[in-house]
Amino acid sequence: MTNTSANGARRKHPVSGGPIVKLPTAFGEFVAQAWIDEETGHEHLAVSSPEPPADGVAPLVRLHSECLTGDVFGSYRCDCGEQLAYALALIREEGGTLLYLRGQEGRGIGLANKIKAYALQEAGFDTVEANEQLGLPVDARCYNAAAQILAEMGLTRIRLLSNNPDKQNRLAQAGVHVVEMVPTEVPSRAENLRYLQTKKERMAHRLTLDVEAVLPRIQSDGD
Repeated sequence: MTNTSANGARRKHPVSGGPIVKLPTAFGEFVAQAWIDEETGHEHLAVSSPEPPADGVAPLVRLHSECLTGDVFGSYRCDCGEQLAYALALIREEGGTLLYLRGQEGRGIGLANKIKAYALQEAGFDTVEANEQLGLPVDARCYNAAAQILAEMGLTRIRLLSNNPDKQNRLAQAGVHVVEMVPTEVPSRAENLRYLQTKKERMAHRLTLDVEAVLPRIQSDGD
């Protein structure tokens, strides 16, 4: 959804940033800054490499939607936690920022609804069908705040760490120029293969999926 005024001019989404602090992690030293979406009240976190990318190279940016089950508990039902780790390691190496976007659990439907969708998936529905069965959007996320945070940080020309072309399109509408899409595909697992296949086939995610490597594990689990 484009944030425009009545005369067609792009409006600034109201965000406010806090102090910048050091953030030592398992992936190396970062700096962190909390941001508040003044429209929704959601608090987001920018985690950035303290060193800029090489001259002339656009910074890497990852828009990472909050995923409690994957990011905190290491769930294999999705690839979120592993993508988070992959992105942080690459950003620390090459320079850039990861925006951790809260309020986007379950592609924006919330934690409780995501667990309800999991129950429907266990009954045979895919991730798209489960949301539809609950009367919820397939993807309810909005990136206006993220785009404004990037603009406030001076990141208007970026390399986007994502497999999802919709993020590129949404950022372009909000004035952020994505010069390159950098894949964040991590190895698929027996537990998330159908989920990833659905994202590829029904949501146009750019995934290759090493099905041949996963199938023997699925067949072995079924024996």
